[in-house]
Amino acid sequence: MEPFESEGAPLPRNMIENSMFEEESDVMDLAKESPSYPIDADDVVYEPRSSRLLVRGLGENDQDEEEEDYESSARLLGMSFMNRSSNQRTFSSPYARQQPPTSCSVPSAKTAVLGVLVLVVVASVVMVIYFLPACTFSKEGCKSSNSSTVYPIASDGEIFPWSELRLPTSVQPLHYEISLLPNLTTMTFQGTVTITLVVLNETKVIVLHSSDMKILGCTFQDKVVKILEYKPWQQIAINFPENLNKGQRYVLTINYSANLSNSYDGFYNSSYVDTTGTKRVLAATQFEPLAARKAFPCFDEPAFKATFLIKIKREQEYISLSNMPKAKTTQLPNGLFEDEFEKSVNMSTYLVAFIVANFSSLSTNVSNTLVSVYAVPDKKDQVQYALETAVSLLQFYNNFFGISYPLRKLDLVGIPDFLAGAMENWGLITFRETTLLVANHSSEIDKQIVTSVIAHELAHQWFGNLVTMRWWNDLWLNEGFATYMQYISIETVFPELDIDNEFLKVRFRALEKDALNSTHPVSAVVNTPEQVEEMFDSVSYEKGASILLMLNSTLTEEAFREGVKEYLKQFRGGNTDSKDLWSSLSQVMKQPVDVGDMMHTWTKQKGFPLVTVTRAGPQVTLVQERFLLNPANVTDSSNLWHIPLTYVNDTCSKSISCKQVFHFKDKTATLKVPPSVKWLKFNSRNDGFYVVDYGDEGWDVLIEALTEDMTVLPREDRASLINNLFALSRLGKVSFKKITKLLAYLRNEMETAPLMEALRQLNHIYRLLDKRPDLPFASRMKTYIYYLFGDLMDSQSWEEETSVSKQELRSALLLTACTLNRPNCTQQADALFQQWIASNQTTRIPGDLLLVVLSVAAQKTETWNTISNMYMFSLFDSEKRKLLQALSSTQDVRKVLWILQAGLDGHDIQTPELPLVIHIVCRHFAGHLYAWNFVKENWEKLVQKFPLGSFALQSIIASTTNQFSTKTQLEEVQWFFGSLKERGSQMRIVQEAVETIELNIRWIESNLATLTEL
Repeated sequence: MEPFESEGAPLPRNMIENSMFEEESDVMDLAKESPSYPIDADDVVYEPRSSRLLVRGLGENDQDEEEEDYESSARLLGMSFMNRSSNQRTFSSPYARQQPPTSCSVPSAKTAVLGVLVLVVVASVVMVIYFLPACTFSKEGCKSSNSSTVYPIASDGEIFPWSELRLPTSVQPLHYEISLLPNLTTMTFQGTVTITLVVLNETKVIVLHSSDMKILGCTFQDKVVKILEYKPWQQIAINFPENLNKGQRYVLTINYSANLSNSYDGFYNSSYVDTTGTKRVLAATQFEPLAARKAFPCFDEPAFKATFLIKIKREQEYISLSNMPKAKTTQLPNGLFEDEFEKSVNMSTYLVAFIVANFSSLSTNVSNTLVSVYAVPDKKDQVQYALETAVSLLQFYNNFFGISYPLRKLDLVGIPDFLAGAMENWGLITFRETTLLVANHSSEIDKQIVTSVIAHELAHQWFGNLVTMRWWNDLWLNEGFATYMQYISIETVFPELDIDNEFLKVRFRALEKDALNSTHPVSAVVNTPEQVEEMFDSVSYEKGASILLMLNSTLTEEAFREGVKEYLKQFRGGNTDSKDLWSSLSQVMKQPVDVGDMMHTWTKQKGFPLVTVTRAGPQVTLVQERFLLNPANVTDSSNLWHIPLTYVNDTCSKSISCKQVFHFKDKTATLKVPPSVKWLKFNSRNDGFYVVDYGDEGWDVLIEALTEDMTVLPREDRASLINNLFALSRLGKVSFKKITKLLAYLRNEMETAPLMEALRQLNHIYRLLDKRPDLPFASRMKTYIYYLFGDLMDSQSWEEETSVSKQELRSALLLTACTLNRPNCTQQADALFQQWIASNQTTRIPGDLLLVVLSVAAQKTETWNTISNMYMFSLFDSEKRKLLQALSSTQDVRKVLWILQAGLDGHDIQTPELPLVIHIVCRHFAGHLYAWNFVKENWEKLVQKFPLGSFALQSIIASTTNQFSTKTQLEEVQWFFGSLKERGSQMRIVQEAVETIELNIRWIESNLATLTEL
């Protein structure tokens, strides 16, 4: 997060010190610092709970004895005692005698006795300190119900009456009325928010959120009141002399002003250049997770749901949009127009949205909902596909969930300068243009991407908006479900998009992330803003979706759907946590399985299981343990999962009906199979979230079966075996030789899923070796890739292809071939590019091959400049992104440095594209070290543009470090991030980066001999 500015403040005049602490001041100005971690007691006001004289007006904190404190009185008492002891030891003893330096004296009896007493006292102090709990001297202190609450200092020097990052629950907002006046010339805005509150428990304090704004005035029940602000936690508070009555409603009004944000969150300014060369400006919002407080003072936590009435003043040339339909427009005396929107449904603050822009739209009515797609006027002709897709998916979800979309309108808006892929604001979904707009020449893969994002965001209208997680620790209830439903909906509504291959790839990716010790549980402890940002990761999205698929395959699709419908019906309009979902699913279960008990093992502990299979005749022994790539750092090996273990065998393996299920709950278990069974394949179709090791003999039998007839297993199972074997190789369980033995069958493989999984894994190893000084190993891996895929690469067509699955495979094969400089590929690509340019881009290049062709052309200076000009003026966003990827693939160091800087500056290349630029640069030898140096040198600028913990920053760190494989590089990464301290060192992605480099080093050291033999 951006640092919060705070100025020094004098000590509060109304503080009454307890006499036991009068020797040292316990009041310091915490506002000089801006920590995102629990505050230090040395920097705050210390107020003993046991004192009879407390600061007035601290409300409910005076009574809450069970409150969790940031610091304990034990630490403060200990430090005060130590300071006093130190002072006492500086006094001269009245019994000391000075002796000549050259003489020795025998101490008197009195001196000896005194010496013994002193020794006894010192020893006693040492013993007391020794036996005190370690937390006494820790930063956090010792937490105890009898310890004391410490309060931070407000920006004006008074005591801020709240000591938690989370807001108190004594007051609940019911309704907001927000009036906004944005100025798109000065890039500022003024606002007024009127909040109707209800008191749930008597209190003398109201605490809410506010960030980066100037409070101009505040009234409570029409009376002027003073606001206290604590900027590091983005909180403001109002003290009252008397308790606010339980059950009573009150009205709080705040006037404020602020700058439009330039960091892609809050109420931020955006711009674009139209086809006439004119710069156009607009203002849009992005509030998830913690940025509604930047647009209006509010209770900015998901559980504080309320209704909203929004009014926006604008100039005539603009339109304004918000969550709800427009109720009326009024022309004001000053020439401005005020749009007032209907009162909203009950929702969380992060779902509120508004836009002021000059956009065009296309609309249609479906199921009593007006669906509209908005874009800049120059791109209005690219919205038709998104409109048709949204209509089809809306009808599907209405039917699937058994609850109709509750609003009268649904807007999908393409924002020219937008950091997130999309945002599910209720009734006003915002998108990157790349994930919404489709041109006539876009490929089926482009359409698959747009369809996936629309399906994800529409699913959120139920999962996340209608029913919302109570706190960010259960973000997966929003994102995991939306991710799962995007694949289920597309598979049903758009089967021609072959989305099942993409979902399989997503599950493999989730396993790789979750195999690290730096991962986190699906439902994790979340407190600080950085921790909230970090929850938007592969675990919440992809693992969340994966365990839902596993549960669906265990319950049956019909039972799962009925459970989901029950969940939405029961908690409609409310907030939930994971156990609420399990409870709803349990109600429809016909099997004797406790859904909650089973799924808690998947959401409450991090990682996933490795199932080891050993067979002795008809008896099959199963052992489960955590699959952990770096187990040396972990001492706890007690993890157990309730695994719905599925399997097939050689007598019946191709049909879904062949699948058998065994509920594996203990450390070990046994199965009986007929002696005639030759082999077993566990985790049927990779529907489960675990890895299986069959042992040497078991792997050999399966490899032999695939070699004889690969169709004995479905394509998902073949891809699963490839994925698991590579994973076991990284774990050190199998050698790379075993992988080469399995992959030999690929020369006969024609299905996309197994081919692409093998190609992805080998490409990763090649890039790892390519970044090292020992070039012969990279050359051998290149030769091995050609051996497996060369014939397939050369046989690919360069003409139009209609099958999405075949497009995906062709694109991956040819991109690899051309990157490795396979002549047949580079010559074809170069010829296509020359034809395209000669025809003034009227000759069509198949959409799935465009990136391949452009990437080859970008390796020459002249054509790189041509592509650069095309990028600047292209109106087609899918094409524009491929142009940018091609530009980033250059091996010219000067161009690498330019494109990195351009992405950071945000003029020629929009800053939201910088993570993509860095990712592509780091895939190639020429630029990867320059990109790492660029990140180090520009870290402060990066964290100003991308919040700490954000997905963008996670991507940048992973891209620049995940191909390092030497101890020198490891030490450099550790040193750099360690030096950042609160400016980045605490992020989980940093731990992941270090762990990944360690694993790269270990894998290369373990497999050098095998790589030599390739």
